[in-house]
Order: sequence, then structure tokens, then C-alpha cells
Amino acid sequence: MSPTTEINKIPLSYATCSLGPPSIPLETKLSTLHSASFTGIELAFPDLLAYANTHNPGTAQILPTDYPALIRSASQIRTLCESHNLRIMMLQPFANFEGWPRGSPEREDAFARAKGWSEIMAALGTDLLQIGSTDTPAEKLSLGENKENVVEDLRELADILASKGQRIAYENWCWSTHAPNWKDVWEIVRDVGRENVGLCLDTFQTAGGEWGDPTAPEGVISGGEDGVRKRYEDSLEELVRTVPAEKIFLLQVSDAYKPLTPFEDEVVDGARPRARWSHDFRPMPYHGGYLPIEEVGRAVLRTGFRGWFSMEIFDGGKSGEEEIGDVEGFAREAMGSMRRFLERCADGI
Repeated sequence: MSPTTEINKIPLSYATCSLGPPSIPLETKLSTLHSASFTGIELAFPDLLAYANTHNPGTAQILPTDYPALIRSASQIRTLCESHNLRIMMLQPFANFEGWPRGSPEREDAFARAKGWSEIMAALGTDLLQIGSTDTPAEKLSLGENKENVVEDLRELADILASKGQRIAYENWCWSTHAPNWKDVWEIVRDVGRENVGLCLDTFQTAGGEWGDPTAPEGVISGGEDGVRKRYEDSLEELVRTVPAEKIFLLQVSDAYKPLTPFEDEVVDGARPRARWSHDFRPMPYHGGYLPIEEVGRAVLRTGFRGWFSMEIFDGGKSGEEEIGDVEGFAREAMGSMRRFLERCADGI
């Protein structure tokens, strides 16, 4: 099979949280993504919760832990997606799961939530759960030597999910307490040693963590651009050498705006600078961003990975405060952007 044919067969997905807030009906988002020729979605939990409350026959609000109600809604969403020929590729984002002290209420809650989400996944017909590397402050956690408690938590959950044929896609969030880089999560996934645990790689999380810096005037981490570029390229070469294609479960795609004014290097409302950056300043490729994201896509393709490329963007404009106006036009632009990104990445392999 020629490289071009291979690339054209890569499935393309879109995160529902990236097409506006949960106040936009999920039905609108799904029909729009189908019209834009996406074949899969990452279903964001807030969109599931909003759908459940919109279609709630009762008077009481459905809460995030009301799993029987959410499971009923998940079955309806599955049918809705099937009617639009959309596969629910993944349920996301599961946060602050790993590293809590043994026997703590937080750890018990994390596993209770995970088991509830697993039941929702079964109703949705998806086998993949995204877990982001925790950003809980280190003083509240018990990471253990060489992060063995994190490994044990993921291993325990992996074994629970395996009985249902479900998998974990573990993602480095570049503001994470213990695993901000791709190498950090890869070493954890490797040590977990379960077939149903792999990586959710992300162009923003990698380029934004190893090259970009929203607190710097130039938007690039200190050390001189040549030195930063060399370390970044060396890191991606290491990814190609060390990560097997079968341990990559998906690649999420987005860029970032350089902040108009550098962010303050401090925690604001519980969020670190890169977390705030991620929340509102992530456009689709070729729409005003500045990170070297094609290098990430190219490296992932060079591993031999040919699975899901999924767009996850949070575009509040360069001010971080804009909203999506024309949802249908935005989705069409996103598909064009994704195809251009994929073609440009494929040119370099």
C-alpha cells in the first residue's frame, strides 16, 4: 500500500467539547460533524451530562454521579451517533485519578468514578477511556518511588476494565504534577505492562510543554531557540525510537496562540499557566497558532501508527474570550485543517 493510500485511510475524529459549550445541543454537534465528514467523536462528559439533563423526564437535576440516569442517556446517544454514522471513539476527560494515598477517600472516589464511567462506556459502545495525568498538587498525593503508586493505580484499573474489553488512553497534560511530557506517560504505560493501556498523544501537550511557554515574552521556553529546538527534535526522535505504534491509541491535534501578554507564572483559580493556556487558546492548525505541531504528527506517523487522528481544540481567539459563531462552518474548516495537517505530516516521513 502506498504512503498516500495509507494516510487517506487514517480515521478522523473530533471532540464534542471542541464545537462549543455543552449549551449547544449534542444533536446539533453530531449532525454538524457528520456533515463535515468526520467518522468518529470523542464524547466529552459535560456534553453527556447536558444531554441527560435536557432529556430528563423528571424534575430533579441529574448529577455527574447519577450513573443509572447517565447510562440511559448514553444508550440514546449511541443510537443517535449510529444514525449519523459516527463512532464514539472515546469518552473523555477523566481527571485526577492516580496517585492518591492508599485508603484515602479521594482514592476510593477515583475508583468509584472510574467504575461508573466504565458502565457508561458500555452503554455508549466505546471501549476507550481517556485519563489525563493528574495535576493534583504533589503534597496531596502519594506518588511513591519511581511513581510506583501511579503504576499500581493504573494497573488495578486496567484489570477492572479488561473484563469488559475496555482500554485506557493515558495522556500527558503539560501542566501535570508528575507526568507533563510524553516520555513521562510512556514510562508509566510501559511499567504498567497491560495490553489495554496505551497513550493518548497530543500535539499541544507535547509542543506546548517542550517548546512553548505562555509566561515567556517570545512564547518559547528559556534556553535560546536553537537549543530549545534541538532538545525538542531530539525528544521526538526518541519517541520514534522507543514507542511502539501499537501502544499509541490516538493522536489529538491542536495548536496554540502566543498570548498577547505573557501569562503570570503563578496558579490562578487553581490552574497553572499551561492549564489556562490549554483551556482557551488552542486553535485548529493553520489558524493563527505558532507551535511546531507538524513535528509531533510526523514523529507519530514514523512510529508506524495509522490510527485515530482526533481534533481537540479550545479556540477562544487570541483574547481567550471569543465564541464559535457559525458551528457548521467551523466544523468544515476543522476538517480542511485536519486533512492539510495530515498531508503535511505525511510529506515528511
